[in-house]
Amino acid sequence: MNIISDLHIHSKHSRATSKNLDLENLEKYARIKGVNLLGTGDFTHPIWIKELKAKLTEDETGILKSSSGFNFLLQTEISNIYSQDGKGRRIHNIILAPNFDVVDQIIEALGKKGRLDYDGRPIFGFGCVELVEMMKLISQDIEIIPAHIWTPWFSLFGSMSGFDTVEECFKDQTKHIHALETGLSSDPAMNWRLSQLDNYSLVSFSDSHSFWPWRIGREATIFDLKKLTYNNLITALREKSGLKETVEVDPNFGKYHFTGHRNCNVSLEPSESLKTNNICPACKRELTVGVLQRVEDLADRELGFVPKGNVPFKSVLPLAELISAVKGNSVASKSVFAEYYNIVKGTNEFEILLEKPFEELVKITNEKIADVIVKNREGKLRVIPGYDGVYGQLVIEGQSGKEKEIKPKIFQPSQTSLDQYW
Repeated sequence: MNIISDLHIHSKHSRATSKNLDLENLEKYARIKGVNLLGTGDFTHPIWIKELKAKLTEDETGILKSSSGFNFLLQTEISNIYSQDGKGRRIHNIILAPNFDVVDQIIEALGKKGRLDYDGRPIFGFGCVELVEMMKLISQDIEIIPAHIWTPWFSLFGSMSGFDTVEECFKDQTKHIHALETGLSSDPAMNWRLSQLDNYSLVSFSDSHSFWPWRIGREATIFDLKKLTYNNLITALREKSGLKETVEVDPNFGKYHFTGHRNCNVSLEPSESLKTNNICPACKRELTVGVLQRVEDLADRELGFVPKGNVPFKSVLPLAELISAVKGNSVASKSVFAEYYNIVKGTNEFEILLEKPFEELVKITNEKIADVIVKNREGKLRVIPGYDGVYGQLVIEGQSGKEKEIKPKIFQPSQTSLDQYW
């Protein structure tokens, strides 16, 4: 059975998240997206874990069920901010757990190290080695996945505080690391350039801070399992058996793909930033070194190298982003959501993005949107790379035949303004 999973999300108790990010909305929009397994997010938060226990049912499979039968897996994210080898480190890690009993033990152990009530993604001053040791003492079934491993500020290979190898970060606990989350600004092809990553499962999840369909499931990992159980899924991660493929956004769309400086509107590809010694040509301050340049720094293979036994991937932008670009309206506008609902009605977004042929698409939307959907799955759309916290920009053909850039407007739509469509 195909399991389309998003196992890195947050709740309304994390910083900078939607106030309506609850279990009901997570399930509702996951179904619309086509995701059939979600992480719970934030299980260390005292209020959220009470809600999880009250609303989700567990059994021997290790997969929690909502009242309507939707699948959840216990998951949280930990921020480790500490010093190692004379340098400040800021590393985020995803934690997966098999049941509430193990989660209670995790909460007890972490509670002795710091507060858990102020943020769904708590911060601790100890290192990744200690984190893994602590988790494995609780249960060998706990899985630790380094999160968005290339992001400059908070990640394993981040240019601002990361390491050059997995072993430098996790030392003797590296043996317990089996999977790495590639993040929005990189895709598997970029990671294949590092031979040191060959033995790891490369996974993709959304790290969503809201439930809107242009966020939740924007990156996902698809498993092919005989039966959906926690143990089967963890085995797939650890052995790459049953790991079918990942769904990615174009890495140019990520907020840190290119090197740059947002305040000066400076965005540079690696060859250009190296000429400036990573100094902003406008203000002479240090640039934020992007993921593409960081991969280039650590790569020991040429561009285009494909390792044996690689897990394939597909690259698509979210449907709402495509409609927004065609219409020239905000991704959260009423007109975009009306069209979005019209397209996914009776199906789900992943089926539209990945499977529906052009001939069927033109029956449910206009020819221009149908054409963009097909070009999206064929990799024929161009995205101006994101940099220093700025999302990439999708480029489409304007009404005059010239290329038209749609700069995304970022704001939080109201719940009532969108619920009328579902």
